[in-house]
Amino acid sequence: MNIVVLSYAEEELAEAVDYYNEQCPGLGYEFAAEVKRAFDRMKVFPEAWHLFSKRSRRCLLNKFPYGVLYQVELDTILVGAIMHLNRDPKSWRQRISKF
Repeated sequence: MNIVVLSYAEEELAEAVDYYNEQCPGLGYEFAAEVKRAFDRMKVFPEAWHLFSKRSRRCLLNKFPYGVLYQVELDTILVGAIMHLNRDPKSWRQRISKF
């Protein structure tokens, strides 16, 4: 199973890494490692998380208040967002409509 991260999800990841590294040196890299672990879980069990919408699922990170919004397309996992869980839920819904 391949993972493809859309550009705006890559931007969100980079912003979160920068933010956490500003709060505590190295914390952003821990965040990035946690995202990678989520990707690894998604590769092995792509349909393990409940549907968030008709086609999208959300994998929650273990150590940070973030979720990875994704869709499974044949042998590819398409990541559309890496978003903080306290954001406006409508922003998640808007993101789903974009991918």
